[in-house]
Amino acid sequence: MNKIESVPEKFDSIRPFEDHELQNVLDKLFADTSFRRNLKHISGHFPIWPLRLYLRLFRSIDGFQKGVLIPYLNHILKRQSTGLDYDFDALPKRRQDFLFISNHRDIVLDSAILDRILLARNRHSVQIAIGNNLLIYPWIEMIVKLNRSFVVNRSVGAQELLESSKLLSEYIRYVITEREMPVWIAQREGRAKDSDDRTQRSVLKMLAMSDNSSDIRSTLASLHICPLSISYEYDPCDWLKAREFQLKRDNPGYRKSAKDDLENMQTGISGYKGKIHYYTSGPIDEEIMKIDGSLPRNMQLDRVAAIIDRHIFEGYRIFPCNRIALDMLNGDSAQSSLYTDNDKKQFIRYIDRQISKISIPNPDIPFLRNCMLRMYANPLINQIECK
Repeated sequence: MNKIESVPEKFDSIRPFEDHELQNVLDKLFADTSFRRNLKHISGHFPIWPLRLYLRLFRSIDGFQKGVLIPYLNHILKRQSTGLDYDFDALPKRRQDFLFISNHRDIVLDSAILDRILLARNRHSVQIAIGNNLLIYPWIEMIVKLNRSFVVNRSVGAQELLESSKLLSEYIRYVITEREMPVWIAQREGRAKDSDDRTQRSVLKMLAMSDNSSDIRSTLASLHICPLSISYEYDPCDWLKAREFQLKRDNPGYRKSAKDDLENMQTGISGYKGKIHYYTSGPIDEEIMKIDGSLPRNMQLDRVAAIIDRHIFEGYRIFPCNRIALDMLNGDSAQSSLYTDNDKKQFIRYIDRQISKISIPNPDIPFLRNCMLRMYANPLINQIECK
């Protein structure tokens, strides 16, 4: 820990595990038959006991992340990407107390890759906001809490929502201001399925609940918000998102199941991503404080959201597939000087291959293709419009 010995008890229901809990949690994890079955599926004929013996060496969450999770992530990136690069030069060097707010592409990897970048720069890994809807099995909850995830309770009723949001807000502020540790949270609840990334006012409203100050600008500025742009050349879950669009179009009452969430997590981890780029502009405290404090509260929140969105849009890495998708949507060749004919042929084959994975009654191929093209075009559209 950075400054204090223990976490206040009021956060016990949502906080991640601490160093002194590591080995006890690992014992429970290996006693879970579902976890062992999944681990056996991954490891094949390799026996499990050497891994458990290896894990007994670790006495801290930092050591567990560096010795287990990051090597596993490196293995994924080596097999399922063509390289990761990043620009974190704007991040102050001698501080850790940041709130990274980012667009959200992959359920598991967005924050995991952020951790890899920070640890490689000798910084502290982030505490991670994760919805309780994704904690499908007890072993998943144990693993994510071992990776410094705290729980966002999305299944409470209307009466409990205020109390739950306030506790979450207080925990985030506690981690940043008391523990002086970084936090990661997505700019909205869930992923933007069409990649039109917009910061939800409700997220900022939740973050402001932990402070009684009448000046919402200083409340948010004190969290040292760093907008983070996450760019994947290819989204392994694009076909799953397109499938969901048609299912919701055909049945407005459609809701994803726990099985669907698990499929999205597994596909995001194991699927091909191409090139990956991360960019942060650094804290936007000064920009927030320049907002007119006499404006209505919701209007001030909207101004903060617009600042975050602009930084995220400007930080996108635009790939040839984004430009091809925009030209295909518009039926023109406005971006064609920035990609080749071969780039376009490869992207069209890629889209056709992803659409062929979709198995639903009466698949609407033109609709599904349009959905996928919009996913890839929107980052470029937003970057163009913010200039």
